[in-house]
Amino acid sequence: MILLWIIVLLMAGGILAWIAGRVNDMLPRWISLLVILAALAISVWLWMADPVTALTPKGPWIVHLRIPWIPQWGVGFDLALDGLSLLMLLLTFLLGALAVLVSWNEIYTKVGFFHFNLLWVLAGITGVFLTMDLFLFYFFWEVMLIPMYFLIGIWGHENRIYAAYKFFIFTQASGLLMLLSILSLYFIHGSQTGVYTFNYFELLGTSFSPAVGMWLMFGFLAAFLVKLPVVPFHSWLPDAHSQAPTAGSVILAGLLLKTGAYGLLRFVLPFFPDAAQEFAPWAMLLGVIGILYGAVLAYSQTDLKRLVAYTSVSHMGFVILGVFAFNELALQGVVMQMITHGLSTGALFILAGFLYDRIHTRNIEKMGGFWATAPKMGVIALVFVMASLGLPGLGNFIAEFLTLIGSWQANNWLTVFATIGIVLATAYSLRILKKVYYGRNLTDHLIHDLSAREMLIMVPMVVLLLWLGLFPQTVIETVAPSINEQLQAYRNVPEKRTLSLEQPKSITQPLDSLSQPKPEGGAYGLK
Repeated sequence: MILLWIIVLLMAGGILAWIAGRVNDMLPRWISLLVILAALAISVWLWMADPVTALTPKGPWIVHLRIPWIPQWGVGFDLALDGLSLLMLLLTFLLGALAVLVSWNEIYTKVGFFHFNLLWVLAGITGVFLTMDLFLFYFFWEVMLIPMYFLIGIWGHENRIYAAYKFFIFTQASGLLMLLSILSLYFIHGSQTGVYTFNYFELLGTSFSPAVGMWLMFGFLAAFLVKLPVVPFHSWLPDAHSQAPTAGSVILAGLLLKTGAYGLLRFVLPFFPDAAQEFAPWAMLLGVIGILYGAVLAYSQTDLKRLVAYTSVSHMGFVILGVFAFNELALQGVVMQMITHGLSTGALFILAGFLYDRIHTRNIEKMGGFWATAPKMGVIALVFVMASLGLPGLGNFIAEFLTLIGSWQANNWLTVFATIGIVLATAYSLRILKKVYYGRNLTDHLIHDLSAREMLIMVPMVVLLLWLGLFPQTVIETVAPSINEQLQAYRNVPEKRTLSLEQPKSITQPLDSLSQPKPEGGAYGLK
């Protein structure tokens, strides 16, 4: 029941924070912080108490709860935890706690309702990462949407209403397409077996024609690619980020985008292995386009938050590139990218919020020379900018390195163009430092340095990025059983369409094994 209690804790805490806001503005802040820290403590306990690597013989699942809910419809309250979802929970509650601390001195209106929405969007994200019932999955997918709409629309900046509507329309419309695919899968499985169910594990065995499988996959892809986001479905993201409060931007960049990547790994790959293989070259092409397009657009921005938002478009291109490479190294890189991007880009949004609180502008053309008066902020910004451009020793380098090695085994030319994106990342990352912290101060702003509360927010993120860059094997071993489970379906796909699966499965193997000859006919084995 521990998985259920995590969700109940967040939802109940949100209601309590809303009620407490009528008494005192400080109570919702403390309630939210304590509730999220309690959920984080439970997740850490699950990680420490039951090592994931010891569970490989019996599958990747650590905890599994199944309670009948609407049995006549085949709907059950089905929650399960494996290494992938455990890592996502740890990221969720860490960034959730930091979002509360960031908004401590930023939100002064409707404080109780703000923390209600913050806790409920975290509850929805937690449900997405845990549920194994597709009806329940869609329910939690929608639970994420409404609170985030309010966070942007009520506590955002000058064009917040437009940004909130755009976010809602994009995500709601794509989510309805996913619902159609879920219902189609439900009825197809029922007509074949006589058992109508939304259970993930039972639906995995559903068979359908290639054309039907492709259409069903596109329904799921619509929701996940919009949320990720992938070019050309990305236009909601810069508006939402630039208008959202700092805590909303942290949740958007660090968590909501990761639900799209999680959906690709959890649902698209296992349910539609044949269709995914057919679509793989186009998906990888979309990933490369996103890497390059996002990097170019990021360099051209003058709004600091829009600049960081476009870096997310670029970095998430590596996710779809790695997912559709279909080998273990690439998927290890995808999981690392989900975690490290959440930390580094979330931190850049927090720094943008700190600057806006001091000088009340996001225009980098009006900034400059801030290192002289805020050296601690400058050093912290330097770390996260270097992480964004993929500096060795930080977690982002490991993520992109693994992804590119894995994608090279699938498509050489697309990998070459994806690598150019790292060069472009250097350009827009150094532009942030140059415009904001170096050079001459173009205004009369003499900003004060980071306070103790702000250092408490930033230092743990620096430590985690260093740890992930120096000791990535902890994450890789945690997620290994889940990755093997996702790839299992592809070992049964006919050889003429499969990518090579007999590749090195860990970065601990000799590097000379990476230079194996490709099958005759090219990277995809097509003659």
